[in-house]
Amino acid sequence: MPETSTGNQPRSVAAPSKESSTGKTPPAVAESGKPTETHDEAFRKRRRFVWSCIGAFLATNFLMFLRFFFPRVLFEPKTQFSVGPLTDFGLGVDTKFQEQYRIWVVRSTSRIFVIYARCTHLGCTPDWKPSENKFKCPCHGSGYDSEGINFEGPAPRPMDRAKVELDVQGRIVVDTSKLYSCPKGGRCEFDDPGSFLSA
Repeated sequence: MPETSTGNQPRSVAAPSKESSTGKTPPAVAESGKPTETHDEAFRKRRRFVWSCIGAFLATNFLMFLRFFFPRVLFEPKTQFSVGPLTDFGLGVDTKFQEQYRIWVVRSTSRIFVIYARCTHLGCTPDWKPSENKFKCPCHGSGYDSEGINFEGPAPRPMDRAKVELDVQGRIVVDTSKLYSCPKGGRCEFDDPGSFLSA
């Protein structure tokens, strides 16, 4: 006989099992109807993130290890170079080689010489001020006349001069690896052979 419920209460019906026919628990469903992330999926994401960090760390160290086998070369400007024939330079200070070689070519009535553009105070590069006919250091205010002789500020001596000579084509060759100085109280080298060319 069919079972009947007592009173007016309906017979309770068992809730359907959460287990699917395959025996696996389906993913949890949020109120919106979309599946929420399970504990296993979150664990897998964290594990992937950790392994990615480890891989990036190892790759960085491997690249640093490889860099050790390549020489560290410092490219510096040439110390010996040609600036052109004597006829290219008129009386006064020529500044066109300042950026490339850090020099000024100066022609006086009797000589051509090359000043190395380095202040003798702390090594800054002075600026040529044509309106004032002097070199002025922007760092601490040292002043030099058109021949690089100091006359104001903390500079202790004149700026150095680079070695100059003529090649077989008559061009001026400058060598900044050889500098001539004029220290205060010492022997001045500005009249030494190689420190100037006769104009």
